Amino acid sequence: MKRRSKASDTHSIRAHVREFAIPPIHDALVLGRHAPIGCKAFRKALDLLMAQPFEHIELDDPVVNDLLVRAAILRRVPQDKLVAFVLQQVKPLMGADEVLHLDLDIRVTVEGSDL
Repeated sequence: MKRRSKASDTHSIRAHVREFAIPPIHDALVLGRHAPIGCKAFRKALDLLMAQPFEHIELDDPVVNDLLVRAAILRRVPQDKLVAFVLQQVKPLMGADEVLHLDLDIRVTVEGSDL
């Protein structure tokens, strides 16, 4: 049975509103093994919404199933290092039914000689 509000009841609603961003994904998505939406559906959406290509990395892990990462990120950091980072640093923060959005801050130091 639905409870009706009384005159003495007080209600408060707070919302943080921001514009929906296009693209909705900047650097990467981590998809849990039991996420409500699969990798194929996300890849199709990314292909429609974004000009930048994303790479699919499938993982053999009980929590993390897939990683979708902007191809430009993989030009700056080796895939194995990115996967190790996700498994060590991000995986403990998520459940197998979640999808996490990553904004990555990757800094590369280059040095040259004999130029």
